Amino acid sequence: MGFTSFVGRVLFASVFILSAWQEYNEFGIDGGPAAKAFRPKYNVYTKHITSYTGLQVPAVDVKHFIMTAIVLKSVGGLLFILGSSLGAVLLLLHLTFTTPILYDFYNYDIEKAQFVNLFVKFTQNLALFGALLFFLEMKSSLARKLSKKKATKSKTH
Repeated sequence: MGFTSFVGRVLFASVFILSAWQEYNEFGIDGGPAAKAFRPKYNVYTKHITSYTGLQVPAVDVKHFIMTAIVLKSVGGLLFILGSSLGAVLLLLHLTFTTPILYDFYNYDIEKAQFVNLFVKFTQNLALFGALLFFLEMKSSLARKLSKKKATKSKTH
């Protein structure tokens, strides 16, 4: 069971690690193609947040955002492979901040092909998010179960 769990974590984390590696290789002075694709979507997202909530989103250099995403994906993926809860939390942070910005299906008409593509990718990231939450809950419930088992054993002489 342990080996199977390890292989599953490697396969799961490879999605994040390989995309971080690709973004790192393409990262240039301007942030690469990831920054060029992210910048207009981030601007639309901040306009939505400001118009709906009235909160002003602070200005962020997209290059720094892309570099942070690369670090979160690579470090989180490596720690997740080792079975660390911190790795899962880092990957959750990455998905929380990037998914609604990158896959903004809500800005497109439901009958457009762009809507379908973005919605499918959004739901895939939601599934990844759910799998990470499942992993965290599984680890915490296993730890609770083990602590209860150890606490109930009493030594009598």
